[in-house]
Amino acid sequence: MAEKNLKRLLARPLALTRRELRSWVYTPALYVITVFFLLFVSIWFFHFQRFFAMDTASLRSFFLGFPLAFILVIPVLTMKAWTEEKKLGSEELLFTLPFTEWELVLGKFLTCFTLVAAMTLLTLPVPLTIMPLGHFDPGVILAEYAGALLLGASASALGLFLSSVSRTQAAAFLGTAVVLMAMTLLTGLTGDMPPALAAFVNSFSLSFHFESFSRGLLDSRDIAFFLLTTGLFLFLNTQVLIFRKWS
Repeated sequence: MAEKNLKRLLARPLALTRRELRSWVYTPALYVITVFFLLFVSIWFFHFQRFFAMDTASLRSFFLGFPLAFILVIPVLTMKAWTEEKKLGSEELLFTLPFTEWELVLGKFLTCFTLVAAMTLLTLPVPLTIMPLGHFDPGVILAEYAGALLLGASASALGLFLSSVSRTQAAAFLGTAVVLMAMTLLTGLTGDMPPALAAFVNSFSLSFHFESFSRGLLDSRDIAFFLLTTGLFLFLNTQVLIFRKWS
């Protein structure tokens, strides 16, 4: 019974997701940003982090490049989600369809998250290639990928919210990139702060909460942070749509 209710609840958001994904297939920007993401994390790992010189069977430095890559990848995927609807005048049409605001937001989110997940999984050849070179822990690698997906979900929800309150794609891109950069680089500013203030600042840092995953740890506090921020930004996105619908 619960499974049937879940399928009924997700039926319309998934229909919207399939429509959005089909449109992305014919968008050159998707392939450009995918190639950029794969090249960035690979060059970060092999060149800047000098994996072969570390003489350590660890992928931690590889996954620490994900938050940096997402600063540009996520804005590209989310910037046109709602601004394009406003530009083409199709937003009013969406409001007339048998979708609730929450279903519209969930459909957009699932689209972005699916693309982020696909890009993340395309990095699998990197660990698969180097695993024969040392004694890597598969459990640690799975935890690192889980953290990357949670980070991608939270960043995607943030980008969608900022797209919903932006007038143009450029504003949505810049806004999302700046906020993600700030939330990613916050940890680097806490070195000289008092411990209490540093802990407060780190509580808003994406890279701080991602760090435990990069070490192969599944910390419930970090999992809760990513889930709560994802839910919060999706909720705020829904409220923006409700306000625009009735204003």
